Amino acid sequence: MTTAAAAGNALPLALTMGDPAGIGGEITLQSWRRRGEGVPPFVVLDDPERLARLAAMTGLDAAIAVVQAPEDAVRLFSTALPVLPVSVGIPVSPGHPEAAAAGAVVDSIDRAVALARDGRVAAVVTNPIHKSTLYAAGFDHPGHTEYLAEMAGLREKPVMMLACPGLRVVPVTIHLALSAAVVALGTAGIVHAGRLTAAALVQDFSIPRPRLAVAALNPHAGEDGHLGREEIDIIAPAIEALRHQGIDAEGPAPADTLFHEDARRSYDAVLCMYHDQALIPLKTIDFTGGVNMTLGLPFVRTSPDHGTAFDIAGTGRADPASLIAALKLAAEVAANRRAANSGRDVA
Repeated sequence: MTTAAAAGNALPLALTMGDPAGIGGEITLQSWRRRGEGVPPFVVLDDPERLARLAAMTGLDAAIAVVQAPEDAVRLFSTALPVLPVSVGIPVSPGHPEAAAAGAVVDSIDRAVALARDGRVAAVVTNPIHKSTLYAAGFDHPGHTEYLAEMAGLREKPVMMLACPGLRVVPVTIHLALSAAVVALGTAGIVHAGRLTAAALVQDFSIPRPRLAVAALNPHAGEDGHLGREEIDIIAPAIEALRHQGIDAEGPAPADTLFHEDARRSYDAVLCMYHDQALIPLKTIDFTGGVNMTLGLPFVRTSPDHGTAFDIAGTGRADPASLIAALKLAAEVAANRRAANSGRDVA
């Protein structure tokens, strides 16, 4: 993120608690400790006593400042970690998730979204949750993305983008078995993902004429139907439909030649047909610094591209790189979106 983008965000970011048994608290403390490295101001919705105990346990010393309003965070951020208090209610040991803490996890998300929708924070950044723990407490959404979409009252399904320096990928099908992903793949889904991706590249990344590459599903793009007809029957019609909407989309391109350095210069994002087709190249290029961003929401939301890591929680060894990247990207996108909306207002 550029310094100008950071300075342009007068409002802080809202960072959620995540599962209190995971590494969210540790990477939050580490991100604040590295605030001199361009980390934008944020306020975390968490239990201040929990964070203080965690700081003492891990040696990640941090001054904790309890605030009553997110607007105080920017002023305090240079000297203390601003915390809008959300009580967990029970002691939670690192690495040992508790269903009884699920209410606090959801409350943290709810309050962050409310602040974003009220214009009191620039964006929402979510620490990792543990779905099984939430399910045990009655949470009935597949994950963060679906819950945020419901909270926003979306009629259309949001889309997940994964980003790192040099690559943005959008999986058209996400958390499905590979056999199920092939069955679920359809022209309408590809067009929907392409339309939201192109709009986000314009509004959120300030790319006036975005270029989309569309990956093939089968080896060698199906070899004219000899290795599968999905490219002919599903993917090519989607590309044609995107072009009719004025979107620069090219493909279907064989996935094995789509992600090398020279190829990446020819597009701004890739539509991938299934989860690992998108995640493998991204994590190969930047394993620790990838960011998950939700496209199609009325507010900016990013998150680290990793889970709760219960196995190392409480040790202080968790790498904050992905959270720091998520915070920086959220601030940059919020600034770009604000500038885009301001331009439309003036026009």
